[in-house]
Order: sequence, then structure tokens, then C-alpha cells
Amino acid sequence: MKNTALLVMDVQEGIVPRIPDTDYLPRLTRAVGGARDAGVPVIHVVIGFRPGHPDISDRNKSFSALPPDVFTAGGPGTAVHPDVEPRAGEVVVTKKRVSAFAGSDLELVLRSGGFDHLVLTGIATSGVVLSTLRQAADLDYRLTVLADGCADADPEVHRVLTEKVFPRQADVLTIDEWVKSLA
Repeated sequence: MKNTALLVMDVQEGIVPRIPDTDYLPRLTRAVGGARDAGVPVIHVVIGFRPGHPDISDRNKSFSALPPDVFTAGGPGTAVHPDVEPRAGEVVVTKKRVSAFAGSDLELVLRSGGFDHLVLTGIATSGVVLSTLRQAADLDYRLTVLADGCADADPEVHRVLTEKVFPRQADVLTIDEWVKSLA
């Protein structure tokens, strides 16, 4: 799958426990392994802030409520979950807001690598996946969402997004369907 990259977004130690689906990480591990086996680059996207959070406005309802050491370098919960941790040479992009593009160099990394097809996974379906999908669609990327490679604390919101909203701008597949297509 030339020009394709798998984005693994917000799968961090402090975020994974918010998801009640205990099968999520084993499924996501299959997607990451399938991508690596097929030579599809894996790009990890994480949320990260400066110590003390000077990059978070008090007007930002979501992020201003965070304790000052959360999602800072070496801070609690910041690391990519060990089940899908980056291998040597895999890019890690740090973002400052919900979308993977916001406050990050993701677009530069994608353009430099010649990527025009993004395969989206991550936590939460209603957060980073939705925001990234919308922005990527506006930037004319071809998109695939791995429905079971995304997770949300609200299963009904996840269902509505993956079954009704995302198909308007992306192909929506299961991890097994996508991995099989790589062969």
C-alpha cells in the first residue's frame, strides 16, 4: 500500500484505562503488526504539553482541567502504551489539541513522506479520530478508519460515528479486513 500510513493516535498509558473494551489493545496490536509486516509506516500521535501547561489556555474547557504534570515529558500517562510502542525509526508526532494536526508537524511529516492515504485508529472515536478525520478530509487525504481500531468511552457514540458519520468521508473497515487487504 504505497503512500499509505497507519496513524495510532492517543494510545497512551493515561488514556487506555478510560476505555472499557479489554479486547481493544489486542485488536490494535494486530493492526500495527499487519502494517509493519506489509511495510506500511506506523505513525504514533500523542498528546503532549510543556511542563506547567503554558500551552493550554484557561478558555480550553477540555485541557485546562488537567493537572499540571499530566501529558508532559516524563509525566504520568504520557508514554505510548507498551503494547503498541514505537519501534526504532517510527515517527512520533506530538499534538497540542484534539486533532492530530493541531499544534503538530503531522502534515509536514505526511507531505515529506509522500503519504496521501491515512488509516486512522485511536482513542477516542469522538475525539482525536473524529477531529483528525475531518481535518484530513479537508486536506484531501484518502481515508480509511479501522472501526474496531478506534475506541470510545461511549459505545453508542462510537457506533454512530463509525456506521453513519465516518462513511461519508472515509472507507470504514475492520482490522481483519484491512490486514487481509495488505496481503
